[in-house]
Amino acid sequence: MIRDKIESHRDTWRRVTVHVRTRLLVPVVLVGLAGGLAGAAYLATLHILQHAIGPNGHEVWLQGLILVGAGVVVTLGTRTLGPTGDVELLVDNIHVTGGPEGIRETRSMVPLSLVCIAAGATLGPEAPLVQTTGTIGTWWAHRSGLDREATRILTITGMAAGFTVLFGAPLGGALFALEILHRRGLQYYEAILPALLGSLAGYGVAAVLLRVGLEPVWHFPPANSITSTDLVWAVAAGVAGAAAAGGFRLLVEGARRLFGLVPPATRPVLGGLALALLAAGSPYVLTNGEEQINDLLAAKLTVAALLVAMGAKALGTVVTMAAGWKGGFIIPLFFLGAAAGEIVHTLVPSTNESVIVVSLMVAFCVGVTKTPLGSTLVVTEMAGIALLPTTIIAAVVTLLLSDRVRVIETQRDRASENEEAGGP
Repeated sequence: MIRDKIESHRDTWRRVTVHVRTRLLVPVVLVGLAGGLAGAAYLATLHILQHAIGPNGHEVWLQGLILVGAGVVVTLGTRTLGPTGDVELLVDNIHVTGGPEGIRETRSMVPLSLVCIAAGATLGPEAPLVQTTGTIGTWWAHRSGLDREATRILTITGMAAGFTVLFGAPLGGALFALEILHRRGLQYYEAILPALLGSLAGYGVAAVLLRVGLEPVWHFPPANSITSTDLVWAVAAGVAGAAAAGGFRLLVEGARRLFGLVPPATRPVLGGLALALLAAGSPYVLTNGEEQINDLLAAKLTVAALLVAMGAKALGTVVTMAAGWKGGFIIPLFFLGAAAGEIVHTLVPSTNESVIVVSLMVAFCVGVTKTPLGSTLVVTEMAGIALLPTTIIAAVVTLLLSDRVRVIETQRDRASENEEAGGP
């Protein structure tokens, strides 16, 4: 049995070496570079649109009109340009055929997601960005006549570049792209090195074009020495992350049932109206929370204010998802975890603020996305490697306890994919 496992691992790494050294080395680098270029262009365009139609600087009534207008754009745009697809469809296609079947959905997703996110949707750019960069890898594979396995590797490479452009964390971005396809962690081992190469290539391009350095997206309190008590808090954070994932799924299902009562064409408009009404009650309803996380960590809000911020962000996220708006929920989950961490630290000041905040950010994300390594590395590459032990504990505990919580329904085991495709 042990000998068979060792031989299996040897075969895996032989396949990795073959792919990297021969026909896929150049395509992997080129897909990473193209993904970095596309990601930089997407984010640059998004920033320009946010200045024009984003919630900063507009009166509440005017932003409400913009949000309703964005819903109208989604409805008309979907009719004109066709369906946009989503992360669930992308994940399913990667398992079955290696990647999306064409680029038409991406041509629809890009402009509509830009409008939604720029207008203040409680969703992040990660889903459309990764769909775009992953499609670049698939397009290259189809153009080159590559088989399903090679297509999958190039698609994952493009996705890794997209995650890295957004978070500025090459290793975390690569593993995130690999793990999000499955419910129990990374399984396409042969794509590890290609994904990392693509991440580094994409990061280099984005760093030059967007003129960003090595500064992290979020700024956490300094991490002091880790104690045995912090390990206990990390376990507690993992339990809380699993509970939060279950609650998030229930909210999503409830919101989808409510929006399911109205015709599909009206859902984006109603979503815009609902966002406008919610935003009148709290500023934390709008935007995905990427910039708000730093404000949250620095402001030292009261527990009541933090609870309102969490509730507003959660409601805004599930409303936009159920209404058919375009974007991703990873960054909002990070925001919810950061707010929960600040609540715990405010109630129990003796806790290590960095440990509890970072652990809960990762736990909230892992419970929904099933990405323990990727989420851990994305955040700890920003917060500091000293937090790696507590963060990975929280991630693993959450993954184990939230096994039955499924928000991305098309995540599956590799064995299931092989059986469906008729493989060995």
